[in-house]
Amino acid sequence: MKAKWSINEIGEKIQSGYSEEEWQEFKKDTRKGVVKLLAREEKKKKEKQKLIDMHFDMSVFEAHYRSEGYQSIAGVDEVGRGPLAGPVVASAVILNPEAPILGLQDSKKLSTSKLHELFEEINEHAISIGVGVMSPCEIDELNIYQATKQAMQKAVKGLNVQADLLLVDAMELPIQIKQESVIKGDARSVSIAAASIVAKVTRDRMMTELAEKYPQYGFNRHVGYGTKEHLAALDEHGVTEVHRKSFAPVRDRLGML
Repeated sequence: MKAKWSINEIGEKIQSGYSEEEWQEFKKDTRKGVVKLLAREEKKKKEKQKLIDMHFDMSVFEAHYRSEGYQSIAGVDEVGRGPLAGPVVASAVILNPEAPILGLQDSKKLSTSKLHELFEEINEHAISIGVGVMSPCEIDELNIYQATKQAMQKAVKGLNVQADLLLVDAMELPIQIKQESVIKGDARSVSIAAASIVAKVTRDRMMTELAEKYPQYGFNRHVGYGTKEHLAALDEHGVTEVHRKSFAPVRDRLGML
């Protein structure tokens, strides 16, 4: 290695890859520009290690069942139980253990940009993905709990690879597949977290489409939840076909008509 690399050369080397020997040589360089480059790289390495550690911690359920011989492990989760409008959406995801996706966690903790980035990675690397949707009408007919169960069952049936084990977020499904209900599963299992992300992005996109049909309700902003904006729009414009008429804030406004 040269006695003195230019700062740009060191920066390019850090970007393209370096050996441990080269890294130790870089650390001997006291130029401010190099010190800054190394500090930035150290920070990136620490952040990546945190993601690796989190992925390991959230793979305990999957590792346990793989050690027992299960291969096609599907995480199952839903999004949209609480909103006053729009569907409830569930997803089932079988991740590829040979292609780990770092950063998987509860979709509610992720920024919009990170959500979409992980959504694309899941679609690229997952072995199989299934999605199940239950409409506001079906939610009103069944109740939200039963509709959520049915959305999850649809998601599992939508997998193009048969799951031999289900990790389900806080729910037991009437399906003849071995399963474990995991409380706060989207924060404890990478498979459930992946399902949470797919369900969230899928539902958000559906609500954006509904916002184009019903622009006065702001569905693209609150995705159907009972925000002040949404309640005010209900008061001013009334109830639509995409509202859940069995939910009290909507039902109460129907009674006022």
